[in-house]
Amino acid sequence: MSGASPPEPAIRVEHVTRTLEGEVPVTLVRDVSLQIERGEFVCVMGPSGSGKSSLLYLLGLLDVPSEGRVWVDGQDTSGFDEDRLADFRLARLGYVFQFHFLLPEFSALDNVSLPIRKLGRLSDEAAEARAAELLDKLGLQGHHHKKPSQLSGGQRQRVAIARALANDPLVILADEPTGNLDSKASTNVRDILRNLTREMNKTVVAVTHDGDFASAADRRIGIVDGRIDMAWRPDPDA
Repeated sequence: MSGASPPEPAIRVEHVTRTLEGEVPVTLVRDVSLQIERGEFVCVMGPSGSGKSSLLYLLGLLDVPSEGRVWVDGQDTSGFDEDRLADFRLARLGYVFQFHFLLPEFSALDNVSLPIRKLGRLSDEAAEARAAELLDKLGLQGHHHKKPSQLSGGQRQRVAIARALANDPLVILADEPTGNLDSKASTNVRDILRNLTREMNKTVVAVTHDGDFASAADRRIGIVDGRIDMAWRPDPDA
């Protein structure tokens, strides 16, 4: 008697290339194929200009490939129009960036509840309760009603992580999430992201220059000149 089929990977890409057309075309990502499993913490690393963020944006459906296909949660997204992509991102994917991009006029609670309200699966009261629960899980008790300007850099990034988790996504994608933080806050954010895979079975894909951050990952993927290069390692003196 055969066992159940293994689950689909969280993300799978096949022969993905991204080229910016113009008088002189620029290829950002070249013929990349990879898969990222559910519950895996993966760091994408490489020299400046190597295509790390471009690859992350393709994995996170913030950009579309010029060639190749991207599957997320077993769904081939190549035929999605802009509206369907937007809905899919809102429901399945969460994003954390180097600069938190919190709305400055709103409180931490409102910043986290906004994507929940936009998805429309919960009442306003339930959305606020979920936002409060996420903030509390990330150690932000007592800061719910503060605006971003009243929070430290590390606190703002934790609000951004709570916002990324708002709709219980399958995958969190993070672009240099500690690049604007001091060492203590960086360690805290790294540990939070790592624990999302251990405690909540989230898949986390992060672009980073930080070797200490990457040391916590299950897997490191090197990228050079837009291609996967598993032999690449960061310069310890950089």
